[in-house]
Amino acid sequence: MQTRRDVRERRRLHSRRVRAVLAGGLVLGIGAAATLAAWNDSEFGAASFTAGRFDIVGATDGTTFSSHATAGTAATLNFQLAPTAMAPGTTTYALFSVRTANPSVAGTVQLTAGTPGGTGLATYLTYGVRTISGTTCNGTTYPAGTSVVTDGSALTAGGASTQTVTANGASQVNYCIAVTLPTTAPNAAQGLTMSQTWQFQGTSS
Repeated sequence: MQTRRDVRERRRLHSRRVRAVLAGGLVLGIGAAATLAAWNDSEFGAASFTAGRFDIVGATDGTTFSSHATAGTAATLNFQLAPTAMAPGTTTYALFSVRTANPSVAGTVQLTAGTPGGTGLATYLTYGVRTISGTTCNGTTYPAGTSVVTDGSALTAGGASTQTVTANGASQVNYCIAVTLPTTAPNAAQGLTMSQTWQFQGTSS
């Protein structure tokens, strides 16, 4: 015969089982709901690239710039005193200006000298190069310039420094070249000839 105590104990156990089943159902329900749907989102980045250009051009008058890309297409320098009739003590001057083309990135320029040609006058000639602020290259503006090739150098000497050229032709470098037949030139120099090509080598920066 069941007592009231037995009945209460049975009811308490049954209640525990019901709560346990319900709790398990709730946990299962949460897990099932988490797998029903998932949202997602993405971000993308893209870019295109184009290489820039570096190109320098030169002018013998400081104004009319064009390309002289090889020794065969070198610009003819306009020396002020006729270089075909030089006498001892004569110095003749010529301008050559360099800038970047448009479009072009910025860079530097360095002067190098080629091997002189002719019949031997180069042995007696000396020269120097300076950068000047304007485009007038003569015996007045040359001394005020900044040395690129030291005065009295052999025709084979190049520039020890580089000059900066800004992007897109924004500014130019004006080189003033001074070639001298020294007063010490002997009689043996008479009638000799010399030809020279200078290279203004640009490097992008």
